[in-house]
Amino acid sequence: MSVDVGATVVIERPIEEVSAFAGDPSNAPRWYRRISSAEWETDPPISLGSRIAFRARFMGRDLEYVYEVIEYTPGEQVAMRTAEGPFPMATTYTWRPVGSNTTHMTLRNHGEPSGFSRLAAPLVARAMRRAMNQDLADLKQLLESG
Repeated sequence: MSVDVGATVVIERPIEEVSAFAGDPSNAPRWYRRISSAEWETDPPISLGSRIAFRARFMGRDLEYVYEVIEYTPGEQVAMRTAEGPFPMATTYTWRPVGSNTTHMTLRNHGEPSGFSRLAAPLVARAMRRAMNQDLADLKQLLESG
């Protein structure tokens, strides 16, 4: 069973600002509640082929995984997939302007769990949706507060 979860938010900030901040993996620990660190395995800034090692805690488990950037269009989209880690996953950020100072952001995670995670896929999807909505709310508050 695959997992495919999306969440959206409208942020009252220009698209250039939102995409630059949210699209920089170095900032992930500032707005993802469950990510404790993001370390570059390649030289920043983000580009096609960039690799970033993340440490996170999700559903009571400590996770370490490496994402590789597989699509990158500055100011529009970043897509990454796990190059290493316990749960094969892809994450995509997309941004579109809604007026001159407002941005619509979509966050999507999808993958094919294996082992125990496969059996728990519906539970994992619900937990991911809840976490993604919390993270986007935190991002909105962080960016709109200045």
